[in-house]
Amino acid sequence: MNKVIKHRLDIWAEEPLYWNMIAGIDKRLYESTIPGSLIELIKIRVSQINKCAYCIDYHTNDALRKGESARRIFALSAWRESPLFTDVERAVFEVADEMTLIFNHGVSDQAYEKLTSFFTKKEIADIMVCICHMNFLNRVGISTKTEAL
Repeated sequence: MNKVIKHRLDIWAEEPLYWNMIAGIDKRLYESTIPGSLIELIKIRVSQINKCAYCIDYHTNDALRKGESARRIFALSAWRESPLFTDVERAVFEVADEMTLIFNHGVSDQAYEKLTSFFTKKEIADIMVCICHMNFLNRVGISTKTEAL
């Protein structure tokens, strides 16, 4: 079933080059050594914080199709309290929260140091780009009132 998309403004139709660039970032992220399931959870978590309903729906469906459990997706908004997430995932979600809410206090040294115990510098760069990428898409989606009907 194809979804009909409603927009205030379809930025991608107005300038397809932007979509090609965005798609290139996404393609590169999935070619990285970051597990695809973690990329999807990052996208959902960032979208939850930003309250981007379209992206939450879209990436939840992607995560389910790629084998993520509904139970973990349901618990994602309470990742700190949930026993369903690994220490690696918790380190990533902490940085995702801090980067998305960067105006609070930036990314703490403590959160960054946790990442360094699990990931290489290149992988941390990939994770940070993924978080920024999703924040960018959330802002486009919310500003243009993108809805799936």
